Amino acid sequence: MNAPNLTVRATGFAPCGKASRYVQQLVNHWGHKMATTWAANDAGGPGDGHAEFPFSEDTLAAMDTSDGGITITLTTPDAEDNVRMRGVIERHLDRFAFREAPLSYEWTEK
Repeated sequence: MNAPNLTVRATGFAPCGKASRYVQQLVNHWGHKMATTWAANDAGGPGDGHAEFPFSEDTLAAMDTSDGGITITLTTPDAEDNVRMRGVIERHLDRFAFREAPLSYEWTEK
């Protein structure tokens, strides 16, 4: 019998004024280390976009931008990795949002 594939999923939100810009910069930055994706949402507004960051086979971050901020969905194999990766994401976003940093992040686990 195989062990079940356990994952922890958390959703975070960071209000900011230039969400799309910050996530696009992060896509470019992490794109040197992994296969990242960025796509404008169908709404096509100035802050609308979606990015995916496959940190590993078991760890994925998806970011959706809006005029109000960045919604982050983080999936990891366990709770410890989830908390650690939240910090990685927050530090990197704060680096690109230096005029607004530190951003405030609200995380909930599902």
